[in-house]
Amino acid sequence: LHASAGLNLGLRFLPHASAFNLLSPPKPDGDFASRLVWFDAFVTNVDRTPRNVNLLVHQGQVWLIDHGAALYFHHSWQNYLGQSESAFPLIKDHVLLPLADRLEEADRVNTGKLNRDIFEAIIAAIPDPWLNSQAPFPDREAHRQAYADFLERRLRSSHIFVGEAERARAQIL
Repeated sequence: LHASAGLNLGLRFLPHASAFNLLSPPKPDGDFASRLVWFDAFVTNVDRTPRNVNLLVHQGQVWLIDHGAALYFHHSWQNYLGQSESAFPLIKDHVLLPLADRLEEADRVNTGKLNRDIFEAIIAAIPDPWLNSQAPFPDREAHRQAYADFLERRLRSSHIFVGEAERARAQIL
């Protein structure tokens, strides 16, 4: 936590958890890998690579940790709606991409489950101190709406990042 100063959010402490390793059990199946690759492409998470997996194993279950590098558009907010339609080429470095053989199915399932109401409910739970006072919005509500706008548009554009993930996967197989 020394490198991550400020307010941090955790669901629970995982005593005796170990770092995820593709060579050690549990090995994720194609469904899990596809859903995670889809999610990380959706939130533009650049930080789930073989060098830094940000996955823990605890009691046989894989836990996703450290999403601090996701939604990186919010560091500048410049053309954020345009960025919502990006292909996210960095998905090529995702640790689970080789196993993600069900990306179209993951896209169908996830786009069927997510919507603006869900995004707004999640965004409403963001603590006020986490909303950057340097962001180009008149108030926190406008800031929250910008996140919802980005996520809603990103969801509608999922075929773009799914296509990129499929191309990247084909190149490494």
